[in-house]
Formats: sequence, C-alpha cells, structure tokens
Amino acid sequence: MTRRKVKLAFISSNSARKASYNKRKRGIIKKVRELTVLCDVPGCIIISNPFNPDETAVFPDREGAMQVIERYRNTAMKDESKNVNQQSFLLQRITKGREKLERLRHDNHEKETGIRMLDCIQNNKLPDNLSIPDLHDLDKIVEKNLKEIENKLVQLNLSN
Repeated sequence: MTRRKVKLAFISSNSARKASYNKRKRGIIKKVRELTVLCDVPGCIIISNPFNPDETAVFPDREGAMQVIERYRNTAMKDESKNVNQQSFLLQRITKGREKLERLRHDNHEKETGIRMLDCIQNNKLPDNLSIPDLHDLDKIVEKNLKEIENKLVQLNLSN
C-alpha cells in the first residue's frame, strides 16, 4: 500500500507540527547517516529547533560536523580556480565566443580567397580591385593548393 501524497503547507496545529518536525528530523538524520556509511563520504547535518531555540540537532556530533565543515572550506579554497561566479562565467563565455568568431572569420576569408583563385583560373586574369594583402593571401592559397596536389600525385605514384 502506498502512502498518500503529503500536502506541503504550513501545519497550523502546534502539536501536529511538533510531531511532524520530530519525525522528519529523525528521518533526515537517518538519511545522512546512511549516505555517509553507504557511500563512504563525510557528511553532517545541523537542524535548529523552532520550538526550542537553545536546542540544535547536530549529526554526527559537534566535533564531527566542524571537521566536515573545515574540510569543505579547505577544499573550496584549493579549488578556487574551478569555482566561478556569474561574472567570470560570462567573461569566459564571451572570450570563447570571440575566439570562435575569429576562427570563423578566418575560415570565411580563406574560402573567399579560394573562390577568387578559382575565378582567376577560369578567367585567366586577376581582378583589378585586389589589394596587396589580398594578393598575398591569394598567393598563400595557391601555394597551399599546389602542395596538396603534389602530395596527391606522390600518393598516386606510390600506389601504382
């Protein structure tokens, strides 16, 4: 038989609220204990009592909880490079986006230069509006394509 669904709302009856608090406190402490034993991980829980402010439930004990908290603080300081806040995360994303944009611009420029090279080959003449940097880029593309052709010829000769 399954349990009925619990309605998550403030319990108005003081005695029912106190009983529910005690039952759920025991349950959550049991879960933390099971987690620490089954997974062999350090864990602690601190629950303040709303009915008695001087009473606080601590698992496993105050010293054990302090050790877990100190261990967390020490590892958090060691791994500070891995911890990011919203600003550093956004700065990383912007930097990656700019690098990707620069790579895409370079690839597009290379493809445009390749298209110009093919136009020059088809028309047997260079366009008049090419600047000196454009001519250098065209020269690089022609050299790159010639090397690829030579490599393919060598591979064909070796296979035959």
